[in-house]
Amino acid sequence: MRHQHAVIHHRGLDFWSARAAVLVIICLQLLVINNLSFGPRWLAPTIEAALLMPLSVATAWTQMQTQKAVDHEHWYTIGRLRLYIRRTALVMTGVISIMNCGSLVFLVRALLEGHAGAGTTLLVDALNIWVTNVIVFALWFWSTDRGGPPTCGLVKRAQADFLFPQMTLPDREIQGWLPGFVDYVFLAFTNATAFSPTDTLPLTQRAKLLMMAEAMISLLTIALVAARAVNILA
Repeated sequence: MRHQHAVIHHRGLDFWSARAAVLVIICLQLLVINNLSFGPRWLAPTIEAALLMPLSVATAWTQMQTQKAVDHEHWYTIGRLRLYIRRTALVMTGVISIMNCGSLVFLVRALLEGHAGAGTTLLVDALNIWVTNVIVFALWFWSTDRGGPPTCGLVKRAQADFLFPQMTLPDREIQGWLPGFVDYVFLAFTNATAFSPTDTLPLTQRAKLLMMAEAMISLLTIALVAARAVNILA
């Protein structure tokens, strides 16, 4: 059963890159200039940090335990923990998504009511929301494609949500290639800037809905908020 958990080691950098991405989001939320958060400014970062800490500890524990596990009971325990890791990660990503959408709603409302602050602060907050949007959807893509990394090797015949260019190449060296977290960041970035698929195509309804949601948030941020801010500066 060791090969079923090999992803914990082979893609260890992806797991920690995703954890670091959440830290970046927490910092961005603390840097929002206008009052655009549910409750106190520290509420969202505190909830996310409270989920991130045990999630990181559990990830580190599974990486160590896969090297020591020798019997079925150990592998079963690791497998169950990996599923809990996935669920906790999805909850954390959902919290971030809600908070970021809430910030955008508050900013749009402030624009419509005419008390959204100076044009410079609008630009900074719009850029903040846009970058957070890219990162959070990179996390969604990474954690849902093929059931997500935590379930890789545990769920048989997991359907691919995205078709990456490498998957269409006939080269033997690329056979068995799997996308990493950076690939999903690139996917989220291009979707947020082009408002449509570029080199990577969505294959499932879930993937299409996620890409639609990201493009809609990005379009609203750029077209309404950023355009209004530029108008104020002019």
